[in-house]
Amino acid sequence: MRQLGRIYGRLLIAGFRRQSTYRLAALGGLAANLTFGLLKLAILSAAVRTTSGDLGGYDLATMSAYIWISQGLLGSVNLYGRLDLVDRVKTGDVAVEFLRPIDLQAATLATELGRGLFTLLPRGLPPLLVGILVGMSGPSGWLGWLAGPISLVLGMLTSYAMVYLIAVAGFWLVDVRGIQMLYMAVAGFLGGLYVPIWIFPEWLTTLAVATPFPAMLMYPVDVLSGRAEGLEIVGLLAAQAGWLLVLLAVGQALTRAGRRVLEVQGG
Repeated sequence: MRQLGRIYGRLLIAGFRRQSTYRLAALGGLAANLTFGLLKLAILSAAVRTTSGDLGGYDLATMSAYIWISQGLLGSVNLYGRLDLVDRVKTGDVAVEFLRPIDLQAATLATELGRGLFTLLPRGLPPLLVGILVGMSGPSGWLGWLAGPISLVLGMLTSYAMVYLIAVAGFWLVDVRGIQMLYMAVAGFLGGLYVPIWIFPEWLTTLAVATPFPAMLMYPVDVLSGRAEGLEIVGLLAAQAGWLLVLLAVGQALTRAGRRVLEVQGG
């Protein structure tokens, strides 16, 4: 068990180092994040002012926190459905990984987590600094500061576990690009990327929270911004952990089934 922990730890570090080589891409992503953050700030701040400073429970400080935290997390949370494993499944190169004495799903998530943690540095911290300068809100108590990083990691892992399902669907599908495009549209909308899900109509908010997408972005933003407090934080963390366990279980089942299909196709 300890040996496996070391292996996955090394994969996490390898993912971190690999992502650190794409520095110009990180700067380009940062520029996009800041640009769209400013656009969202102008639009959503105007919407808050037109509602006398209260839009679905958001004032200017909490709305600013939502904007800049969500933009800062955008590079680390996979809402786009892209994963290197997709190509390896399509070409059959994943067969080599099945020969290794490690779990394919765990190895994939460890590597992606390393990449996501590095991305927080060049693309996550600058938007947060902008948010602080414009007066965004933050956790009001020790529980929020303690739970914030935990919620962030759970959100990242949940997004990777969801995208992993798209990748292993390639065992049965010729091409998963259609699923990736659908995922990108649905995850961004129901995950709270464009606007907070709490300002949706009630029926749409109910639909959103019945999916794992808010656990990827909206819940971490609520915890880190201080919008969620006390028992509400515990509830959000429990929801994130629950969705992660479900997705991991489904991923394991699909991996085992896909491995049998791959073995049959490979003779």
